[in-house]
Amino acid sequence: MGRNTDMLKRFISYYRPYKGLFFLDMGVAVFSSFLSILFPSLTRQLLKTEIPEGNVRTMFIIFGVMLLIYILQAVCQYIRVTWGHILGVQMENDMRSELFSHLQKLSFGYFDKTKTGHVMSRITNDLFQITETAHHAPEDLLISLATILGSYIIMFSYNVSLSLVSLIPLPIMVFYGVHYGLKMKQTFREVRRTVADVNSTVENSLQGIREVKSFSREEYQSKKFDNVNNVLRDSKMQQYKVMGSYHSILGLFRDLYYFCTIAGGALLILLGKVQAYDLVAFILYVGVVLPPIDRLINFTEQLQQGMASFERFTQVMDEQPSITDKKNAVPLVVTEGNVTYDQVTFQYESSVETILDDICLTIKGGSTVALVGESGAGKSTFASLIPRFYEAASGKVLIDGQDVADVRQSSLHQNIGFVQQNVFLFDDTIRENLRYGKVDASDSEMYAALDAANLGSFVRSLPDGLDTQVGERGTLLSGGQKQRISIARVFLKNPPILIFDEATSSLDSESEELITEAFSRLSHGRTAIVIAHRLTTVKNADCIFVLDKGKLIEEGTHTELLAKGGQYAKLYSKQDFS
Repeated sequence: MGRNTDMLKRFISYYRPYKGLFFLDMGVAVFSSFLSILFPSLTRQLLKTEIPEGNVRTMFIIFGVMLLIYILQAVCQYIRVTWGHILGVQMENDMRSELFSHLQKLSFGYFDKTKTGHVMSRITNDLFQITETAHHAPEDLLISLATILGSYIIMFSYNVSLSLVSLIPLPIMVFYGVHYGLKMKQTFREVRRTVADVNSTVENSLQGIREVKSFSREEYQSKKFDNVNNVLRDSKMQQYKVMGSYHSILGLFRDLYYFCTIAGGALLILLGKVQAYDLVAFILYVGVVLPPIDRLINFTEQLQQGMASFERFTQVMDEQPSITDKKNAVPLVVTEGNVTYDQVTFQYESSVETILDDICLTIKGGSTVALVGESGAGKSTFASLIPRFYEAASGKVLIDGQDVADVRQSSLHQNIGFVQQNVFLFDDTIRENLRYGKVDASDSEMYAALDAANLGSFVRSLPDGLDTQVGERGTLLSGGQKQRISIARVFLKNPPILIFDEATSSLDSESEELITEAFSRLSHGRTAIVIAHRLTTVKNADCIFVLDKGKLIEEGTHTELLAKGGQYAKLYSKQDFS
């Protein structure tokens, strides 16, 4: 109970910036309810007094009042629909911005364990459902309560006996609605979860469409999708079965409401306790009260759906980054660019396997070093600890004697340039992708960076130049071109420390040569850490570190390591004679 109360308080807090809109919507809702309960009373007045007495003038005054009520209700409807939805949209906008901003702060570990499709489902489907609840739920509840209470106050003033008779089905309806609503919430939660699974499967399949087609696995992928799609179908079928029972039984109670009023009224007329005009007014009041009862039915359903979505939203918002700045964190000051690993051990959160084991080494500032080893040796993890993408389990990573855990992450990232094997380009222009290196870079600066990355001539030859679209994830460019744009970004960033993570391992020899040349130009005067499978690309490194199963087993120059005849010599021999 306490958790639900806290969740509701948290939900209500999003109304605060828009209190004016909220109270306008609620005020208009109450006024609209007041207008709706006037009709039966005006009709009763006509039947009881004005028509029998032939008061034509009063009759036309009542007709005029009725017409005015129609017009006012139309105005109220416009305000509620327009500004009520604007209230919901404003709240949705705030939540989406807050969620997106929070996602930017989460550590890599969260995205390692969370499917992108699940996150997308929260940003789109869940937030839309929350918006609908934010607008309709309080409005429906207020209109329903105001109309029902107002109607019954008038009905009891007309005839207590008939009012009590008409109330017979209502307590049973309320009990059934509350009890069955809990069951509906469970089905809504399950549907939301399976929708996220479907989104994740679709996104995964589309991102890997080239692999699917190249391996002729369209049918296999379709079967995988059918499996999750069928789970969603079954979840929705169960949801609709529950909803069907809910609505049909409540519909029966609604019909019994009419029945009790008409039957009870007819019997009371025979007993002389009710007049015919009172029965007509009561039947009209049943018509006034039934839509609010429907609203309460929808309110229960809407609230269950909305709170299920809001619960999923808060699960993401409550996720805390595993890596944060310390309270006394200071800016990183790079003087020489020395990088030191002091007894560093690392393992991923979800794994008991040690990825790096007691690594001790120093990389001299301004030098170019290489990390080599078999796949899975821990090379990429090693590099990821320098910008603190992950936190060392024990030991320290230092830059010029400063522990990376003690400096501000923003300052740390500004001083490090990262070129990865799988370069990510945003679905935008070359210009906008380059701006990630320097937001205010001029065209001349961009072309200078592209020239340094051996891509300037190519971009100048394009009809749209820097404004050429690169496609989703850079699909309109070759692998080598994407790598060189990534290098150009780092040229613009101009950091003192570079990490070149297996950036040429999947390219042809010509592209590799161009990128190696560009990187050599970029690394001049900086600390450069190169991770490569092709050992011929790191022969000229100042020092080569050899990792094996998370341990540092060798270090030295290319010539020194070959002379030792150890692991590096074996790796080099395999590639040299392959």
